Amino acid sequence: MPKTEETVLQSDASVAENGAPEPKTPGQSQKSKSFCLDDQSSESRPDVFSVTDLIETVNEVSKLSILHEIVVNEDFYVEETILPPNSVEGRFAEAMYNAFWNHLKEQLLSTPPDFTCALELLKDVKETLLSLLLPWQYRLRNEIEAALDTDLLKQEAEHGALDVPHLSNYILNLMAILCAPVRDEAIQKLETIRDPVQLLRGIFRVLGLMKTDMVNYTIQSFRPYLQEHSIQYEQVKFQELLDKQPSLLDYTTKWLTKAATDITTLCPSSPDSPSSSCSMACSLPNGAGNNSEPPSPTVVLYQGYLNFLLWDPENEEFLETLLMDRIRLQELAVQLHQLTVLASVLLVARSFSGEILFSSPEYVDRLKCITKALTEEFISRPEETMLSVSEQVSQEVHQGLKDMGLTTLSSENTASLLGQLQNITKKENCIRSIVDQWIRLFLKCCLLHGMQESLLHFPGGLILIEKELAELGWKFLNLMHHNQQVFGPYYAEILKNIIHPAQAQETDVEPN
Repeated sequence: MPKTEETVLQSDASVAENGAPEPKTPGQSQKSKSFCLDDQSSESRPDVFSVTDLIETVNEVSKLSILHEIVVNEDFYVEETILPPNSVEGRFAEAMYNAFWNHLKEQLLSTPPDFTCALELLKDVKETLLSLLLPWQYRLRNEIEAALDTDLLKQEAEHGALDVPHLSNYILNLMAILCAPVRDEAIQKLETIRDPVQLLRGIFRVLGLMKTDMVNYTIQSFRPYLQEHSIQYEQVKFQELLDKQPSLLDYTTKWLTKAATDITTLCPSSPDSPSSSCSMACSLPNGAGNNSEPPSPTVVLYQGYLNFLLWDPENEEFLETLLMDRIRLQELAVQLHQLTVLASVLLVARSFSGEILFSSPEYVDRLKCITKALTEEFISRPEETMLSVSEQVSQEVHQGLKDMGLTTLSSENTASLLGQLQNITKKENCIRSIVDQWIRLFLKCCLLHGMQESLLHFPGGLILIEKELAELGWKFLNLMHHNQQVFGPYYAEILKNIIHPAQAQETDVEPN
């Protein structure tokens, strides 16, 4: 369908101003994760609420959850709701849709034609097209109002002069102007449909996608503004909830208390500990590595954040200030666990195959790919998983040494390799424990010193998973940074009563 110079300018303005995604990339796909409120966890409280209070609270939490998701999840988008075709809901919806469109077809084919349903459809189409316009687009708005004037269409229908195919073509022209580039192909297919009922049905489907496109582009456009103001908004809304429910920070208090205890009793101070491999371990502020001094509020908070990566998913005492990120944190914990196993496997394999074989990026990537695929179910079936891993990795090491003309492993060394790999299933496994401490120290360094500086002091033992760990670090750091910005004042107030009085004046837990 050719576009005149005027319509092209109109289209460009609509794309730039009206919320259509950019740039024009045919076949563009959306692979990021969508958000559903049903995914968010909720906590039950003993306090008694009236039904009105409960509804208001749920609504406020829902609004807060959506805003929070948009801000912290750069991949957030709204997607079309598609019911499973074999579900009861899907079959019912399909039956109702088919019944409606069949009824429309019967009306249009009757003598004389009955345009009752067609008029309702055209009215809905008009409202949808108008909703895609900007306030300043007066000319196009007036044109649509005139071409799809409800009263005029009704008069034409009463005289049997309603030209549905002509109106459908006009609507297609407008859609071609206003649509996102990714919808061009769909509209071109609509242009080949000659059956008026099927054409209207297709128009409605694509218009629904166009509305979704606008919502997603609007979200992208407003994200910087939302990020700028979300901190204050989340604080205000949380304070409103706290005013209604003063016990809302009970779990948070327990969490920070445990973090302070962990810092003073579990923090490694031995120069021989695995954490000493990171040069920043000695630069943790205010006694983070010295048990003789009380920890600072910042270090306690960061220890609490790290503890979340060990959180039991079945534990209902999930603190209130991170409730909206519960699923996200659980996913990060799973990724950390998988990286621990992956790095452990690679270190064991390297100790048997030597540096020459592991100097090949192609070989390392292949081994990583195989290990990742085999360890996806490690948490639920560790012994069975590591049995498969040990056998496959042993074969890869043998074949790799053979291909490079190196001496292959003896039967004794092969048996030792298999045994050490299978021992990774044990939590107390030395290599696994060391790798786990290295990873957690790296994440602590990210919180304390930022990602860029932490990468400069990356633990040498984890160099084989540097890319994967850096990606995990970015996710963890960004999520915790946002949480610290929002709830820092609440944490500071709680920590006043937890940390030694000598440290009470140091309550700044703002991000570095």
